[in-house]
Amino acid sequence: MVRRSYLDHAATTPVDPEVAEAMARVYRGVHGNPSSIYAEGRAARALVDEAREQVAEAIGARPSEIVFTSGGTEADNLALRGALKSVRNEKDGLVTTAIEHHAVLDTARDLEEHAHVRVAVVPVDGEGRVDPLAIAAAIDEKTGVVSVMHANNEIGTLQPIAEIGALCRERGVVFHSDAVQSVGALELDLRKLPVDLLSLNAHKFYGPKGVGALYVRHGTRIATMQTGGGQEKGRRTGTENVAGIVGLGLAMRIAARCRVVESSRQAALRDRLIDGVLARIPGAILTGHRRERLPNNASFVFPGADGASLVTALDLEGFAVSSGSACTSGDTEPSHVILALGIDRESAKGSLRVTVGRSTAAADIEAFLATLPGVVSRIRGEAAVPA
Repeated sequence: MVRRSYLDHAATTPVDPEVAEAMARVYRGVHGNPSSIYAEGRAARALVDEAREQVAEAIGARPSEIVFTSGGTEADNLALRGALKSVRNEKDGLVTTAIEHHAVLDTARDLEEHAHVRVAVVPVDGEGRVDPLAIAAAIDEKTGVVSVMHANNEIGTLQPIAEIGALCRERGVVFHSDAVQSVGALELDLRKLPVDLLSLNAHKFYGPKGVGALYVRHGTRIATMQTGGGQEKGRRTGTENVAGIVGLGLAMRIAARCRVVESSRQAALRDRLIDGVLARIPGAILTGHRRERLPNNASFVFPGADGASLVTALDLEGFAVSSGSACTSGDTEPSHVILALGIDRESAKGSLRVTVGRSTAAADIEAFLATLPGVVSRIRGEAAVPA
């Protein structure tokens, strides 16, 4: 039987056993609705409140600034749609970048088409970094929201959100950051960072799928996007997912506890992976910034190879990796992120993302480096054979 190495932690992470057990205790013993005022409801409400405090503490926020959602996609939608709806009689502009997650870019396109929002998409450089001055140039007096992700989900590049947030604050523009990939991996202190809205997602840091949160800085205007029972102070109605929220809060607390050791350990594995791939595979291209990137992310383009074929072949060898974003890996078109770096369309089809995690050992990296060159060579050879 082939030994498996899971190297796709950017797509999702395994649920931490401590988190799974905490959620199981909720399922077994806490069945009340948090909106109910009797004892069972109060017990559920206490768990939700505790988790809200855990999330807030981990990112330097107030508990009242945390809005629970069904995940990062809903948090992004609530941020953009809610913030723009709240100023629709005053401002109609949205500024974002070419490498945002589809949860932001597709929402922007939908707002442009159906809500008459003016959308400005700012390009990035060859390493996936956006220039804060380019963001500043795209802002006008009618811009309502700027949305720039903290770390890219495909290439791992970190954006200068402190600088961008500062210029947004100077212009009186709401600043949103999709931090789904960075929360849990990097220290984030929103008492210092000038960010008004920030999205996070539990399953990216060893929590459950189907639950996330949106940070809404005190005083930031945001309209609800669905009507109902008025939960989450009317900002996100619907009965709270108590077990999932408990899992989110505990996963954030564990991530904060592990981060100092794990981030540096994973960065060392990442660097070994990058150096090994570039040394062993002719023509390999590192995508993303060499230093300003997530500690666990190594991403490449292999011209002459097909990304989907690479993923399939590596799966048979026992390695779980992805070609670009997990949300688009079934698409035959090259990733919009890779194309935004200026890489040509044919080469961009050969993208591969490898992301390590808490369970990854040095032996996994060495085994991967021993396997990958042969896989790339074989697929390049197959690609060159006439049909």
